[in-house]
Amino acid sequence: MDFFPWLSSKPDPELRRRLERAVADVDRELAANLELTSMFDQTKQAVVLENGEFTRHGATIQSGLAAAHGPLADLYARIADTESAMERRGPANTLRDDDRMLIETWEGDARAAQRGLRDALAAPQLSPLAALFRRLRGVLPSRR
Repeated sequence: MDFFPWLSSKPDPELRRRLERAVADVDRELAANLELTSMFDQTKQAVVLENGEFTRHGATIQSGLAAAHGPLADLYARIADTESAMERRGPANTLRDDDRMLIETWEGDARAAQRGLRDALAAPQLSPLAALFRRLRGVLPSRR
């Protein structure tokens, strides 16, 4: 009988399963978005980027993989601006330099966020007590 479940070093298997599903779904969505931006690079025809999986799994990722959530939330918040930049085209489908930079930055950030999400899931899970101590060490001033 476990009187102090928060002292347990075993991660919750149900939480782990939900995190794995969330990461797989968002990872697949990011891969599809990167494929869409690659098609845009080739054709200069605007695309609509996907955001449904992050919307569905964002809270799970935030609670279980907080370090990966921030960059993902920022990336998904910039989808509308990125799509607008794709739609603004000049003569012969040319892009303004600032629009090209915005799109290319989004692509690079998407790749980084995707790697960060995978790395966060692969990192060893801390017990709740270890996470608490790590958090306290970050808050409390160190003694020297």
